[in-house]
Amino acid sequence: MQAANANGAETGPTDEYVTVYVADTLFGLAIERVHDVFVPSGVTPVPLAPSEIVGLLNLRGRVVTAVCLRRRLGLPDAVAQDDKASPKMAIGLEQTGETFALVVDGVGEVLRLGADSREAVPINLDPRWRNLATCVHRLDGRLLVILDVDALLGFSAAGAKAA
Repeated sequence: MQAANANGAETGPTDEYVTVYVADTLFGLAIERVHDVFVPSGVTPVPLAPSEIVGLLNLRGRVVTAVCLRRRLGLPDAVAQDDKASPKMAIGLEQTGETFALVVDGVGEVLRLGADSREAVPINLDPRWRNLATCVHRLDGRLLVILDVDALLGFSAAGAKAA
């Protein structure tokens, strides 16, 4: 895809990302990996599952594994401010034929970003995040961390212990 500047001239290839919020951090997921955006409900816990696995849920007749992005990134669970706290959101993703629901605090907009704002993952980024990110984009004083969906959903014994 090509981006256009204010004059309508093409400025180079771009990538599209669905943005999600976890705590006060903005993350991006490649739009081609995102299949659904929904409010998760009816989550059934899975005994002895890694802590980042919230449980299983039904998404249009399919059993889906719900993964908490907060826990996957090593962040503490959110504390409910009151009874009217906004519901969590989920992003439907697929990995090797399996469907996952990535539970996030909120979903933002779709951003089309070019190479001009793209940077390598900073070496000072927390190692738990660095191993799950492909790059970052600087956006008006904010950092958008682009997550590697394959790494994010690639559970292993070592990955489960790190969370």
